[in-house]
Amino acid sequence: MAYLRLPASVIPLFLLFTFSHMSSKTMVAGARFLLETSLPQVPELPKPELPPLHKPELPQLPKPELPTLPKPELPTLPKPKLPPVPHVPTLPKPEGLKLAEEPHAPELPKPELPPLPNFPTLPKPELPKLPEIPPLPHFPADLPKPTLPSIPTLPKDTPVPSLIPPHKTTYP
Repeated sequence: MAYLRLPASVIPLFLLFTFSHMSSKTMVAGARFLLETSLPQVPELPKPELPPLHKPELPQLPKPELPTLPKPELPTLPKPKLPPVPHVPTLPKPEGLKLAEEPHAPELPKPELPPLPNFPTLPKPELPKLPEIPPLPHFPADLPKPTLPSIPTLPKDTPVPSLIPPHKTTYP
């Protein structure tokens, strides 16, 4: 199968080529030239009249009659005679018999473990006392709203400096 994708380096070249042809002045001039030129007058030729043609008649063929076929019937098969179901004697329920008991595993003696050695108890470390935090100061609920400083503005009479020098329209 062919590889149909363009490499990424071709796309900018293709766009540049397309936009350069869109803004081309030669296409506009060519279209204007085509609109302004007049086509030469071609004289109209008389249309030839052809005599009416004779339509050939096809001979009428008789419709063929197809013979009717009899419907096929499936032969009926006789039902086979089934042998009688054999009599299965029912077994009597055993009375007084118990189900097999599960065998018991012999009990094993518990192993005696040696006593644990005595570990010395460590004294609990004393934590240093933390200094008390002074209580927060109480502020009144209704505080005055702060005033924001105003933003300085330029006076309207001052001209705004420009980086572009003024140009002259006439030569000296």
